[in-house]
Amino acid sequence: MRLTPEARRSQLVDVGASLFASKPYDEVAMEEVASRAGISRALLYRHFSSKRDLFAAVHQRATDQLLTEIGDLGDGTLAEQVAVALDTHFDYFQANRNLVLAANRVLATDPVVRAVITGGFAALQRRLLAAAGVDGPLAAAAVLAWLEFVRVMCVEWLAHQSFDRVQLRALCVRALLGALDLE
Repeated sequence: MRLTPEARRSQLVDVGASLFASKPYDEVAMEEVASRAGISRALLYRHFSSKRDLFAAVHQRATDQLLTEIGDLGDGTLAEQVAVALDTHFDYFQANRNLVLAANRVLATDPVVRAVITGGFAALQRRLLAAAGVDGPLAAAAVLAWLEFVRVMCVEWLAHQSFDRVQLRALCVRALLGALDLE
């Protein structure tokens, strides 16, 4: 079946998302992506010049979906709003463990993948500052540092399973409230 370029690209991102979620990055082969999509490798490479480019598109879409899912942080205390947003992220991270680990370990220094992470952080930073009712350079830096803290803690949680998500969520919420001096 002939698809428009946009539909084909979306299909390839779907296939890539499935494979990157189910396997470590190094075990995903572009040949398998093409095969699962029912196309030639040549057509796949017309849409994505490398596995890294496909991964970056998958990661960008996942980041956009997560940002949409958490929307605004809703009502409730800041701690309650953040707990809900963290649970949404944790659900995604658990379901897509290999993708998250690849983005934050294997490809963490890749400029395209890092730009996806940085862009997601900027959007979350704006939302958190607004929800907390704080502003200024110190608060902005504190929120950015907290987002990096959460990222590192989530990678440790996924990689080692040495603490549970309830402990992780509680620690992350306390760390944000402490960083913004809102406890």
